[in-house]
Amino acid sequence: MPITAIDPTAALVVVDLQAGIVPLPLAHPVEGIVERSVELLRAFRDRGLPVVLVNVAGSPPGRTDRGARGSRTFPEGWTDLVPELEQRPEDLLVTKYARSAFAGTGLADRLRALGVTQVVVTGIATGSGVESTARDAHEQGFHVTLPVDAMTDSDLATHEHSVAKVFPKIAETGSTEDVLAALAG
Repeated sequence: MPITAIDPTAALVVVDLQAGIVPLPLAHPVEGIVERSVELLRAFRDRGLPVVLVNVAGSPPGRTDRGARGSRTFPEGWTDLVPELEQRPEDLLVTKYARSAFAGTGLADRLRALGVTQVVVTGIATGSGVESTARDAHEQGFHVTLPVDAMTDSDLATHEHSVAKVFPKIAETGSTEDVLAALAG
């Protein structure tokens, strides 16, 4: 489905563009993902719309087939946002310990307090942090928009599955250019 509108009170949510993640092997060149996220970030800031910068500093402690992950430690600087995001004092910073930027962070309440009705989500990884954040936003009652050229995953098949099978059920999808055009129009 094409992007029909960007609400006057939309927020941009940039997921996990951080020092410990962007150097990982990814399905798409990370430079393009960062560039397009920054392009959107600047457009939102220029219009006085909220920007949410998300980093991940851990994971839930529950057991999985891959083992318990909650107690992982990361090297110094691993959670630092990439400098291209040019973090500003007015940006909302969310440090998460789960896949979703909404899980246990109070983000939904913070956005509602600002009158936000829609979120545009970008970042890494499509089938993990981005998808979980988009799912939670949808379930919290926000309109969700996903510029699929501003996200990637370590696994191309996972990225493609999310884009083709999951996102159409919870969001409007399109490109960065589609979002910029909707913002301008």
